[in-house]
This record gives sequence, C-alpha cells and structure tokens, in this order.
Amino acid sequence: MTPPGWHPDPGHSGNGPAQERWWDGAQWTGHVRASPAGARRRGIRVGVGVVVGAVVLAAIGGGVYLLGEDDGGRPGTAASSPSAAPDGSGGPEDDRKDGGSEGDGDGRGPGERAPQTEPGFATDLAAGISMPVPKGWQGKSAPVGAGMTTGEHPCPGDTDETCVRGGVFSAPAAALELTAGTPEEAAKKDIAVNAKESYGGTTYGKITSHEVLKSEAVTVAGEKGYAVRWKVATERGDDGYVESLVFPSPASTDMLVVVRSGFDINKDAPKLSILDDITRGIKAASGAGAGNRGAA
Repeated sequence: MTPPGWHPDPGHSGNGPAQERWWDGAQWTGHVRASPAGARRRGIRVGVGVVVGAVVLAAIGGGVYLLGEDDGGRPGTAASSPSAAPDGSGGPEDDRKDGGSEGDGDGRGPGERAPQTEPGFATDLAAGISMPVPKGWQGKSAPVGAGMTTGEHPCPGDTDETCVRGGVFSAPAAALELTAGTPEEAAKKDIAVNAKESYGGTTYGKITSHEVLKSEAVTVAGEKGYAVRWKVATERGDDGYVESLVFPSPASTDMLVVVRSGFDINKDAPKLSILDDITRGIKAASGAGAGNRGAA
C-alpha cells in the first residue's frame, strides 16, 4: 500500500492556494500544508471529477480541470482547497522535521516509492489497480489516483480554457469522501456528483436532463462491483456520457475504488465502446499491496 506522506489535497474546490493533505497509509487525515509546488498552472477541463495523486483535478466554477504546468501542460502534482489554512508543516507530528521538502515532484513525499507501472497502463497505487490506456490517449500513474484523457479542444463556455473529449480517472473512495457502504450504493450516490462536475457549471451550463443507460452489477479485476451510466443533456456545448464504477480494491477488500468517466457526444469523441474495453482491462496493479487483502 502507499506509505504515509504528503499528497495533493483531495478535498479542494479549486479556490485558494494549492495545498497538500497527509495520507497516514490508510486514510486522509485533517493535517494540511501549503503545496511546495508554487509554479502557476493552467487548467484543462477533463469532464470527470476526480481529485487525486499526480493526476489532479480541481473544481473551478463548476467545471473540472486537470492541472498542468505552464511549460507545455505536463500533468501537475498540486491541488488546492479553501477548507483549511495551510500550515507549512513538514509532517503532521513535527512541522519542521523535513524542512518542508518537496519530495520527488510527482505527488510523492520524501522516501515514498513511485508506482510500479507497465507500458500501456495507468496505475493507481493506493487503489491497487492498473487501467489500460487506449492508443492515442495520455495516461498518468500516481501513488494516489490514476487517469487518462484524449481529444483536447477549447471549452464551449470559455475558449481560453481547454477541454477534452474523453477522460477516465480512478481513486480510492475515501479520497473522494464517498462513504456509501456497498459498490451499488456508492455508484448510485456518486453518479450525480460526477455528472455535475463533468458537464455542469460555467463551461456547459446546467444539466437539463439525464437518461439512465446502465445500472448493473459488473465484475472488475475479479471483484464484484457496480456501474451506473448516464446520458446527460447540457445547456450549451456537447451533451455527454458519464459513468461511475465502484468495486472493491483487488489489494484490499476493505477499500472501495471509484472510476469516474466522461465522454462527449461528438463525432470527434471516443466511441462509448472504448469505455467498456477499459473496464474489462482493469487489473490488479503489480506491487500495489495485494498482500493486504482483507486487512483491517
């Protein structure tokens, strides 16, 4: 499992300075600090509301953005949250032990290992999964969270921002503060949040209606999970498909994993069948703590 350390705060709303939150090895704590990554960052709206690891999304004005560096848009490692004032600490017990070290620059704290990846997969080390990256997509692995996007284009509500035609992102349910007990309960609870963050706000306007396309049990990485898929209509710009998939982690049955997806309905968007291919290809990640299955 991912060792304790500072990671981009999963509880941000996109306002205020970037900060990090302490992961104690099992859950997020109340300890936060200012992010050491101080460079300005640009936003890419990805249509999927997941806020984790080096694949960091921030809700900005109702939209969801993948944070990237200004120097070419490399995926960034900082998130922001107005929920707590940064304390600048180097650790939750001793705020000066590590002198505010920046860690390894990819969402890892000092001494933490990088996720073990393999070509063609995006690995979420905390969730214990690897997701297949379709040809032509950009994938990103991280200690907490993983994801992939494709089809950058100007956002309909703000052409100064960049949107993508498709995005798929994973996170432990705890990182999203999703507390529903079973995969079915969690997926049905998460889908409305996913839809709003993916296709609501200033970029697409209000979601005017939705149609349930799927609400069914599904097996993912050998685990019994549940998927809910909606087709949503927006006030402006493209309509879209959103899906919330929830299943027990193959590394620990006590942990639920959430995979949020968003695909535009557009001739230039990926076919919806690609989402099914990704789901079928999700597998247990190598070196992600598979020996902790069933651990408390």
